[in-house]
Amino acid sequence: MTTGYAHPDYAASLAEFGQPRLLPRSGGWLLEREIPDSSARDAMGCYPLFACQDWTALAADLADLGASLVSVVLVADPFGNHDAPLLDRTFNRGAVPFKEHQVVDLRQPLETTVSSHHRRNVRKALRVVTAERVAEPLASLDEWVGLYGTLIRRHEIDGLSAFSRASFARQLVTPGMVAYRAVHQGETVGMLLFYVQGDVAYYHLGAYSEVGYEVGAAFAVFWTALHDLAKTVQFVSLGGDAGVTGEVGGLGRFKRGWATGSRQAFLCRHVGDPDRYVELSRGRGETSFFPAYRAANTAAAPPPREGPAGP
Repeated sequence: MTTGYAHPDYAASLAEFGQPRLLPRSGGWLLEREIPDSSARDAMGCYPLFACQDWTALAADLADLGASLVSVVLVADPFGNHDAPLLDRTFNRGAVPFKEHQVVDLRQPLETTVSSHHRRNVRKALRVVTAERVAEPLASLDEWVGLYGTLIRRHEIDGLSAFSRASFARQLVTPGMVAYRAVHQGETVGMLLFYVQGDVAYYHLGAYSEVGYEVGAAFAVFWTALHDLAKTVQFVSLGGDAGVTGEVGGLGRFKRGWATGSRQAFLCRHVGDPDRYVELSRGRGETSFFPAYRAANTAAAPPPREGPAGP
């Protein structure tokens, strides 16, 4: 059964950022976009990961696209049924390491794998915060949008990861969605969203109110969520750190405190129309950004943060 990032409803939730386009052989989805100041079009994978049912069929999908799209760029699901050589063969501009995604192996006891720092903060938070699974995520849309608004203000989020209310309404009913909330004195002060695909739960997003930050709600709700998810899945993918520099920031340290290991994610690059690609990229100078013609428009690239959350 298709769920989460591979489901058509998730691609539809991002339609304001590009026209969803099915890759029929592999079962994956792209977001097709107009290229500024051009009649040409390109595509990117859905935020934050591209998932599909048959990775071996993806090369044929790209071949079928021909020159209709100048380029395709995506971040491959690190739990996908692929390896680096397959990705390199599939994408004609190759696949390069992008981020280490932190992973929790739920077959191991959280009481011993979670860092002592996090366990102390969990105990402290649970004295004043209760955490629970949300029975009907869509019913909490207003609460979630309010919490996410705090996140946007605190981190000055814009572009693709500044989802609209309409986008969230679609995401909350996409098959595979699982949500958790943290409650302090009768008020929801934090929420987490996950997508379950097979034996993996993908941490999608998390957000907290100012009170939630003060009382450490992130620790209480993550602890509760991981214990609950352990009943149905083997792994939780927490994603990588925010940004593209490779430096470990506060979000990265927060995720590492829960993780038992990591998996490499790859940025995959394909050019469907080489002549047009060169034409559009002319005058951009030396850049490692892909596609080069969007180097000055980073908001249009694969989003630079992976589900911002935590303190």
